[in-house]
Amino acid sequence: MALLTKAMAIDHAKDKIRVNALCPGPTDTPLLREALSSKELEAFAATFPMGRLGQPEELAYAALFLASHEFSFVTGALLAVDGGQTAEI
Repeated sequence: MALLTKAMAIDHAKDKIRVNALCPGPTDTPLLREALSSKELEAFAATFPMGRLGQPEELAYAALFLASHEFSFVTGALLAVDGGQTAEI
C-alpha cells in the first residue's frame, strides 16, 4: 500500500489530485467485540502504547483531515492512526 500510495501521488500531483493513505490500527468496532471477550479485548488494548483501541470517530476525523484544505500541500503520505503501534516497531 505504501508504494502504491506514493506512486499514485507522484503520477497525479500535476493534476492537483492528492493521494494519501489512512493506516488504522485496531479499532473498537462491533466485529472486534464479537471476536474477543471483554477480558481479551481489555488485555489486547493494553498492549498498545496508548493502552486503548481506536474509536471509529478518530478514524473519521483523520480522513477528514486528509481531505481538508489545511492538508492540501501533502500527497504521498501514510497517516498512522494506531495509538502508537507502529512507533514501537
